[in-house]
Amino acid sequence: MQKVSIIIPVYNEKDTLLKILKKVDDSSVLGLEKEIILVDDGSSDGTRDILKNLENRYKVVYHQKNQGKGAALRTGFKAAEGDIIMIQDADLEYDPAEYPKLLQPILEGKADVVYGSRNLKDNPRFRKSYYWGSIIISKLTNLFYGCHLTDVYTCYKAFKTPILKEMKLESNSFDIEEEMTAKALRKGYKIVEVPINYYPRKIEEGKKIRPKDGLIAIWKIVKYRLCR
Repeated sequence: MQKVSIIIPVYNEKDTLLKILKKVDDSSVLGLEKEIILVDDGSSDGTRDILKNLENRYKVVYHQKNQGKGAALRTGFKAAEGDIIMIQDADLEYDPAEYPKLLQPILEGKADVVYGSRNLKDNPRFRKSYYWGSIIISKLTNLFYGCHLTDVYTCYKAFKTPILKEMKLESNSFDIEEEMTAKALRKGYKIVEVPINYYPRKIEEGKKIRPKDGLIAIWKIVKYRLCR
């Protein structure tokens, strides 16, 4: 039986962690075996106490200090044993009930990589700066790589596992989203987008990405296009 590895980077998410895990547990993965990997990125708010009690149910890996989402994902990718790897944030912005949308194109042989796009349907937006930042990054990616993506910075990404294993990813922060995209495009892998629902939270509710991360992403667009 094929297996899907769901990687969940966690940093100070004590209020939402158990809620999202309930949704992940209940989600359909189209008959695949489900492997859930939680990577705690140096949480200090009590999240670790929750995770300690979950070690008998999930694969849990700990960073001794906060390194960034990219570092947590890279740790999770190394630990994954599934045939497909999916990413799930530990907040409640993305709905695990939509996993079948991401898995179906890969299982049907129509895609190597699937992105859940927040921009292919109407979704609430909490800050115009974040929305337009995402649009600009996606359009710049399209310009530099000759693709037609609408949401490069979506959390919801599904990859055939060998693709991620061979990438030699290096980003530690949110710019790993651009790095994964750029390296997949440079290798000629087929990326398919599917529309998803999105429930954004505000900065005061724990939103961690900042405008400076957008500037770093723009630099990475150029860097990975020019480097060999």
